[in-house]
This record gives sequence, structure tokens and C-alpha cells, in this order.
Amino acid sequence: MPLYCRITVEGQRAVFDIKRAILPKKWDSIKGCVKGSTEEAKSINTYINSLKAGIYDIQQKLEKENKIVSADSIKSLLIGEPQIKSRSLFLVFEEHNTKVKSLINSDFAQGTYERYQTCLKHLKEFVKLKYNKSEFLLTDVNHEFITELDYFFRSHRKCANNTTVKYMKNFNKIIKIALANSWISADPFLNYKMKLKKVDRGYLTQPELDLLMQKNFTIKRIEQVRDVFIFQCYTGLAYCDTKKLTKKNLFLDVEGIFWVKTRRTKTDTEVSVPLLPKALEILEKYKDYSINDDSSILPVLSNQKMNSYLKEIGDICGIDKRLSCHLSRHTFGTTITLGNGLSIEAVSKMLGHTSINTTKIYARMLDSRVSTEMSNLSDKLKLK
Repeated sequence: MPLYCRITVEGQRAVFDIKRAILPKKWDSIKGCVKGSTEEAKSINTYINSLKAGIYDIQQKLEKENKIVSADSIKSLLIGEPQIKSRSLFLVFEEHNTKVKSLINSDFAQGTYERYQTCLKHLKEFVKLKYNKSEFLLTDVNHEFITELDYFFRSHRKCANNTTVKYMKNFNKIIKIALANSWISADPFLNYKMKLKKVDRGYLTQPELDLLMQKNFTIKRIEQVRDVFIFQCYTGLAYCDTKKLTKKNLFLDVEGIFWVKTRRTKTDTEVSVPLLPKALEILEKYKDYSINDDSSILPVLSNQKMNSYLKEIGDICGIDKRLSCHLSRHTFGTTITLGNGLSIEAVSKMLGHTSINTTKIYARMLDSRVSTEMSNLSDKLKLK
């Protein structure tokens, strides 16, 4: 029977044939050697000992060079397998991000580039913290690296599950590029599972919206943030789409109805929304804000500042919900439109969704809607 060498490092195994064979009855499975003192036994046992010594020498060399010790790397060095010329992980990531940056406004959004940059920044922090290195090789990225990176995002960076998954997906794209170019031979993500959890971002009810609109703020900046948020609640426009609105996006149809027409930054789909009276009021309030036809028609701050001020506004108004720019979009989809009987198809088109399944996330059954429908049912039963 052939003899095999099995190297195990932290649960990961690598096996290869040592090109020797003996009768099974001559093998000592406890000592890991051939029984007896025959020339055959001495020859094979000497070879086995030389393999063991070689394995430990390679382990010490890898540790001394501050490289990751894995079963595969030891096996490759021991039996002389051809080594893939490794590239810098960070350099490959940076080259990818440079390409993404050059394609902003054509194939990618600014936010996509920023997320990849943030992922790279966190990756460098992880490598420095975990391995005390300022550089890392692609070929040293293994399953352990992936699981430890996941743990780093969840523990050290305090990221929630979905944020962690998004970062890991960003990193996985770099690994796929490496695999496609044969810069690495195995996929370290192979046994790693990524699953987004369903998150209900919530929405504002009509009474909560009324409370926001009726509140007087003495600080102009706070008032402006509130107004932009209310505009979003009555149009369903995302933050980035609201920020880039100009006079060129406003249209008056033959029936005298004002429309906002734009393209979603996220999906590049066309969005057409008839302006409700409350949205028109806000545009009228800021009619002199725009400098020219190409400048923003509303005083939109950075997304971070908007969300920070909105949290403060929610506290002032006593609304026990985490106000954010994205909450306004859910409010439009749930309270303003579906809650008032609009069809899900019409809402999907106004939100610029590419699939109606996405719109179904907004299709919550409101208590008020249940009450109305049950009231109608009660009236019908009385008639019978």
C-alpha cells in the first residue's frame, strides 16, 4: 500500500504521496513508521524522518519571514511545486479603485468608489492589527484570513451584519479578480457564507410627518434640513438624487401639473414624480436658492450632516425613530403613496425600482388601512 504524508495546520490539511509502499502489517500507526530493522524499514524510516525535519524547517522559515504558515504552503515548498508569483493585495485593491474612480458617472457612482476606498482602509487596519504588517501578499490570503477579517468588522469596527457582508462582498470582488488572472490558485471565500438579514428601516406615520412640518426651528440650518427631508418624504427621491436636482429637472405638463424628472444615481433608471402640494410649497420657499439652471434647487448638506441633524430633529420633536434620509424614501413608499391607495406598480415606477419585488419591501399593511377595509367590510355585512 502507498504511504502518504498529511500536514495539518490549524485544522487545514494537505496530503501527498511520498512515493514509498509497504505491506500494511509492517506499518506502526502509533509511531508513524515502518516496523522492524530490515534495510527496507531503515530506508523508509530515514526518508520519513527527513520529510519531518524538512517540514519543521519550512515552518520555522515561514514564521521567521513573518509569512502565514499553512498546510498548502508547507507542502508546496517541501515537494517543490511551482510557486505563483504573488502580488501585493493592497496594490491590486488600489488599482481596482483607481479604475472605479475613472468610471464615476458612467459605470459607477461616487458612493461606490467611496465604499471601496473605505473597505481598503479597514483592510489595511486589519492587517496591521492582526499580522503587524504594512503590506500583504494575495497568495497569503486564506480561509483563516477571511474569517478573521469578518470577525474584525463585527468586533473591532462594531459593524452590523449587513454592513459586514457588504464590506466582505467588496473584498470578494478583489479576490475574484485575482482568481480570474491566476494570481491565486484557490478561492479563500469557498467555505465562507455571506447572508444579508432583512432590515425594516421603518417609516413615519402621517401624524409624525405633521408634527415635523408644524415644528418651528430657530436655527436656520436645522429648518433647512427638516424642509429637505419633508421634500424627500413627498417625492421619494433618494439623498443623492435630491442633492443633484436643478431647475432643468422640473417640468410642467399640459394639465398644469409640475413633475420632477431625473435618473437615479444608484441604478441609472428614469424617475418621474408628479409634485404633491407639500413638495411644491418647499420648492416655492427656496425658489431663490438656486444660482443658475445648473445649480441645486435645495440647500442639501452632506449625507453625514443631514443624518446627524435629522437625529437631533427627531429628538426635539419627540419622535422615537431614527430619522435618516433613507427613512424619507420609505415614508413616501408606505405612508404617502401605498397608504393612500396608490397601486404598487405606480409607486414602483416613481421610486425608480427595476423590480416590483423591491417595492414590496415598502408595501406594509398599515393599521389605518386595515381599519378602513374592515369598516367597509362591516358596512357590506350590515347591508346583507
